[in-house]
Amino acid sequence: MTKAELVEKVSEKINLAKKDTEVIVNTVFNSITDALSKGDKVELRGFGSFRLRKRNSREGRNPKTGATVVIPAKRIPFFKPGKDLRETVDN
Repeated sequence: MTKAELVEKVSEKINLAKKDTEVIVNTVFNSITDALSKGDKVELRGFGSFRLRKRNSREGRNPKTGATVVIPAKRIPFFKPGKDLRETVDN
């Protein structure tokens, strides 16, 4: 499902214009992004939680030259599904 499809589905469900629904969906996504960029955890009960994981620096290789390159440490977003979501998807 794309973001546009999500907006359309939510718009139909709550009988709201697609433009207004798009603002709501973008606000939710931006709020999650802002919280993660600040290092906060986002928990949506019954759905799952978003948090950051730290990836340590490591050595990699340039595929063209084969030269060794140091890949710096970074934080990556991670989603852990909630119990309800796991059970719904599993059935």
